[in-house]
Amino acid sequence: MFDIPEELKKLPQKPGVYLMKDVNGAVIYIGKAINLRNRVRSYFRGSNRDYKVLSMAPNIAEFEYIVTDNELESLVLENNLIKKYFPKYNVKLKDNKTYPYIKITSGEKFPRVFLTREHIKDKSKYLGPYPSATAVRETLDAAHMIWPLRKCQKVFPRDINRERPCLNHHIGKCLAPCAGNVTEDEYAAVLEDALSFLNGKYAGILERFERQMSELAAEMEFEKAAEIRDKINSIKLVYEKQKIEGDNFDDRDVMAFAKKDDEALVYIFFVRAGKMVGSEHLMLTGVTSMPDGEIAAEFVKRFYSETTFIPKDIISYSDVGERELLSNWLTQLKGRRVNITVPQRSEKARLVELAHKNAELTLEQFGDRIKKEFERTKGALKEIADSLGLGGVPVRIEAVDISNIQGFESVGSLVVFEDGVPKRSDYRKFKIRAVCGPDDYASMEEVLTRRFTRYLDETSGGADVNNPDGKFSKLPDLLFVDGGKGQVSSALKALDGLGLASAVPVCGMVKDENHRTRGLFFVGREINLPRASEGYKLIVRIQDEVHRFAVEYHRRLREKSQIRSVLDDVPGIGGARRKALMKHFGDIDKIKDATADELNEAAGMNKKAAGAVYDFFHKA
Repeated sequence: MFDIPEELKKLPQKPGVYLMKDVNGAVIYIGKAINLRNRVRSYFRGSNRDYKVLSMAPNIAEFEYIVTDNELESLVLENNLIKKYFPKYNVKLKDNKTYPYIKITSGEKFPRVFLTREHIKDKSKYLGPYPSATAVRETLDAAHMIWPLRKCQKVFPRDINRERPCLNHHIGKCLAPCAGNVTEDEYAAVLEDALSFLNGKYAGILERFERQMSELAAEMEFEKAAEIRDKINSIKLVYEKQKIEGDNFDDRDVMAFAKKDDEALVYIFFVRAGKMVGSEHLMLTGVTSMPDGEIAAEFVKRFYSETTFIPKDIISYSDVGERELLSNWLTQLKGRRVNITVPQRSEKARLVELAHKNAELTLEQFGDRIKKEFERTKGALKEIADSLGLGGVPVRIEAVDISNIQGFESVGSLVVFEDGVPKRSDYRKFKIRAVCGPDDYASMEEVLTRRFTRYLDETSGGADVNNPDGKFSKLPDLLFVDGGKGQVSSALKALDGLGLASAVPVCGMVKDENHRTRGLFFVGREINLPRASEGYKLIVRIQDEVHRFAVEYHRRLREKSQIRSVLDDVPGIGGARRKALMKHFGDIDKIKDATADELNEAAGMNKKAAGAVYDFFHKA
């Protein structure tokens, strides 16, 4: 038994990181301190009125700490542990985007240039990442307009002269290597020019184009000169959009934020080599009652621990807490000095003021959406928690449903909602193995036994209960099952058999005679929330989602089974040929209607196999 008052006495007066845990041993908050004794004790003082502490403290069952040599080590360790555990009470950066790259393919006779969000280890060349996909698309559009590189996915030399050139060639946007209109060397010269443009080397290109335009005009080739003029104007347009006035050509990020309720909107300008390459706004959640300096510091920690590029200068509208410490940390990450400044005058002050205005305007624009989103997610979770009499607001909800038709291909589905929104990466599907026939209660017990056995397997033997790499390594704060008393009993039986009945509250999602959500069955009684409440609406969304996921999985299994039941009876047709047939024709009816010659043309088929399929469907 962890004795909090006794353990508080043992805390050292040294720098380090502390981890707060709940009754299940899950980490719910991670922080750092210059003095561990003073900081950790503050969470258990009745005089502490901080909103986050008031909501978190009742859920702290134990804590542990790690001593470090200095505060910088504490900052690094805190960031690494937060990325490992994803504690529910730490500030979260809502940024699920993958940043865009420009990819130049290699291993192709006529390389392509296009936008991608995947950076894989192949031999291709990648430019980026870039903060703004819009800016990348505009630049790429200009490049393709000036340098007519191919966009198609044809394979060369295989596809040369196999068909007529596409529309892009006819409107002057492709050199048509597919028709043999350009040699590899000619194409490579055009590609080299385009890459110089994409790398921001405008001066040399403009100088050469202007010289060509003058020569063409002198030779009375006015139409060709006009084409060069249009290219020059396109390059200048891109350049002017990116250019920032000033003599400093360093890389810098300019940031400011505006705050409302539990969220802060951070607006950033990205400046690279003196050019504006984009802007971005991101949301921080869990900032209620936090001072501005702490919000800015939390953003710097969360954002720059994940980004692939750290600029030389980070310019902030408001003061940044622990500025020198964060600057030293970023310097360590980058390998050269990184400055965090809060300018009061000069060009930098104008830029941060502009970023702040953008933050306020963007927050004002999305303010109602943010408020409604808060009400329909965290507000709804609080309503559910209050109606059930839970000690705290649930963050992670898992819901389970069973689907079958007269016992055929029974399946279970598990969906996950975190902070009131679906977390699809954690969805799981179960094919019922041990239950025969349409027994929803036994099927529910089997699914949950398997799900929580996996939890015990992944967290036993000293394994980390918060290991994000484990598919089932997190316990839900609340478990919903589709159904009433019977389904809840089955769920509790499964949990009790694994010693987890007290760790996971279980609710049944009850429907009325019209198959609409009526309420929750919890601890032996039915609880009905007002139909207009956000809590009720969230329950409906969860029930609809888990039902959809189960039915969708069941339908796929039925279709797969039906395909197999027909084609498996055809002599000489195994798994590879069955897949080839379905890929070629799309469905069974088209296979039935196909001629012997058409079947023979299908991928992976020979005359004997094609004849066997045709005879199967056409001869008695």
